[in-house]
Amino acid sequence: MATLKDVAELAGVSVKTVSNVVNGYSFVRPENERRVKEALAATGYKPNVGARNLRRGRTGFIALMVPELSIPYFGELAGGVITAAHGHDWSVLIEQTQGVRDAERATLASLGPHMVDGAIISPEALEKADFTQHASGIPMVLLGEHALDVPIDHVGIDNVRAAQVAVRHLIGMGRRRIAVIGQNPNRGTATQRLAGYRDALSEADLPQAPELVATAMRYHHSDGAAAMARLLTLPEPPDAVFCFNDMLALGAVRAAAERGYHVPQDIAVVGFDNTEHSAYSLPSLTTIAPDKTALAHAAVDLIHHRAGGDNGAPQDIQIPFTLEVRESTTG
Repeated sequence: MATLKDVAELAGVSVKTVSNVVNGYSFVRPENERRVKEALAATGYKPNVGARNLRRGRTGFIALMVPELSIPYFGELAGGVITAAHGHDWSVLIEQTQGVRDAERATLASLGPHMVDGAIISPEALEKADFTQHASGIPMVLLGEHALDVPIDHVGIDNVRAAQVAVRHLIGMGRRRIAVIGQNPNRGTATQRLAGYRDALSEADLPQAPELVATAMRYHHSDGAAAMARLLTLPEPPDAVFCFNDMLALGAVRAAAERGYHVPQDIAVVGFDNTEHSAYSLPSLTTIAPDKTALAHAAVDLIHHRAGGDNGAPQDIQIPFTLEVRESTTG
């Protein structure tokens, strides 16, 4: 294994100069930088990341806690976090909890400065007391919209406004009997999206029929299909459905087709998350599109600043979103 000394001798510079080039410092003369880079390539030198982190007092890892990697949104989010973390020389340890409180608490309790340099957490069941009982001493960032009232950095989108945008789109397409799929009192995001749905109906003076609010305990394709099947048995079925994630929406589209309904001619469907599948379904899915790349980078950047000594007040960062209009509402 080549050492810094080997590189320095070949380049004809000091070990300190080689170290400065390897660590990306900008105050190296261009000619010396060129010679060092040529020597690095010639010797095949690889920096010892573990030793570097040890000198910095870092582990070289951050944690990411999500409910389910099988849900495309969380898989895509994890990919974004990994990319952003690599920009800060971090690797990512991923734990999925299935949204179960005991599993989330156990993961939270396992985190500490001996394990990771920070943690990005997307909880479904954690409560305020869980954070106070397991003060880990590491930077943390909460994802999603969870009213936990804890002094921790938070990154998310405005779910109420996003739901309003989705339902206003359906109203603008002439739909008047609009259902929702995804109500779940245990999910903070569901509560907020339901509030946005109701706000949009109220401003349009449309009735809010309780039978049009379909519950989904999990957000899988089968849950969306089952909920749509129930809605289609109503004496007056809906003419549009707003689903709280894309998997629910795609399941709903399938259930409608199996029963002879055409999307969007008979029932328009809107999803949420803009996962990759939504653009390639048939019909392609109109969906709320959070900027997942911006969300991942904002969360990792917060960890980076906190790990670097930023002790300022907790930040609440809202990430932009758009409505991707596709065939499931426009034909």
